[in-house]
Amino acid sequence: MTVVDYVSSLTSNPYFGAGFGLFGVGAGAALLRKGWQGALIMFRRHYVMTLEVPCRDKSYQWMLQWITTRGAVQTQHLSVATEFSQSESGKTSTSYNFIPSVGVHIFKYKNDWIRVERTREQHTLDLHMGIPWETVTMTALGRNKKMFKEMLEEARLLALKQTEGRTILYTALGSEWRQFGAPRKRRPLESVVLDVGVGERILDDLVEFIGNPQWYSQRGVPYRRGYLLHGPPGCGKSSYITALAGKLECVVCVLNLSEKGLTDDRLNHLMNTAPVQSIILLEDIDAAFVSRDESKSVKSAYDGVNRVTLSGLLNCLDGVTSTEARILFMTTNYLDRLDPALIRPGRVDVQEYIGYCSKVQLGNMFRKFYPFADELLVNKFVEAAVELGRNLSPASVQGHFMFHKVHPEDAIANLHKLR
Repeated sequence: MTVVDYVSSLTSNPYFGAGFGLFGVGAGAALLRKGWQGALIMFRRHYVMTLEVPCRDKSYQWMLQWITTRGAVQTQHLSVATEFSQSESGKTSTSYNFIPSVGVHIFKYKNDWIRVERTREQHTLDLHMGIPWETVTMTALGRNKKMFKEMLEEARLLALKQTEGRTILYTALGSEWRQFGAPRKRRPLESVVLDVGVGERILDDLVEFIGNPQWYSQRGVPYRRGYLLHGPPGCGKSSYITALAGKLECVVCVLNLSEKGLTDDRLNHLMNTAPVQSIILLEDIDAAFVSRDESKSVKSAYDGVNRVTLSGLLNCLDGVTSTEARILFMTTNYLDRLDPALIRPGRVDVQEYIGYCSKVQLGNMFRKFYPFADELLVNKFVEAAVELGRNLSPASVQGHFMFHKVHPEDAIANLHKLR
């Protein structure tokens, strides 16, 4: 039998023909599937854009809110975010904001369709925030990455608009800054009555600092500024800083050095990761540390609890790892308790005494609370306050005015009851 006859007999065999046909079909399907997968990979690589926003990123909440208000307004799968707001009268109201829930959402942005997938890893926690790890992934066709930048910028502007005219406070939670409460209405700087020239000197210095970053870089001077406000309690130190933040449109990051568990490394991390355009506030700095000259005989009230050291704080203020473009305010009621190294130039550039009411302060406060009163009543109040023969803090004077809101004569007549 020749080779040709042998091949012919095999091809005419029905069993062999069926097997070869099945093999051919399977091989063709495998090649087609592989080719389709390769083409799909190439298509996704070159013609599909994906943007992942993790929950640790600052724009995460911005994007969720933006997607709700600008994008997936028709979605029926929602999560609730409850917020509290305070009116000018002090009344607190509750609002419920709906954001896209975990899952897939589709919306149209301009002329492009966007696929949004919000995922939550139940078995993976964000160690800093103590919540399940979440991500939002947005997918779109095309190669125009500028679209994602436009979306992020719109989300940022929307978030800023919602807090426009308000002051935001941040506190440290773990190794992160978290917003504390609802944004507060900005307090007018003029509402905090200080002695002549004190508030103006601080404001002018800050405005000059913010407006001249190049001066510092050209001379190799670290671009940061430190302020220390000292004086008796109730004289307006913290109130002025809050009003100043509103005037300069800054956020306030309140850092408690006496917090249990705060370490030098965590303090350094917080100082370097503060939100942009912020004022870092260290209140009652004397409560956390004592002068090194007195440390042998005087113990801090938080000794054994607070793990932040004075040297660690000094390194955070102007050490190798200290941050640039920083505004730091410290307050204390007892200037003499502070270590000289803490308040030396470079760490504290401006010191201002915020003390008890002077005659000018008393008169200005009376005019502010009773704008309809004439100057005779103003002078009468100032004279009566001086005759008391004791120091009066602005907080105590303001509290006295609160009992006589519309009767300046009663405020003067009952001045002897002022505590």
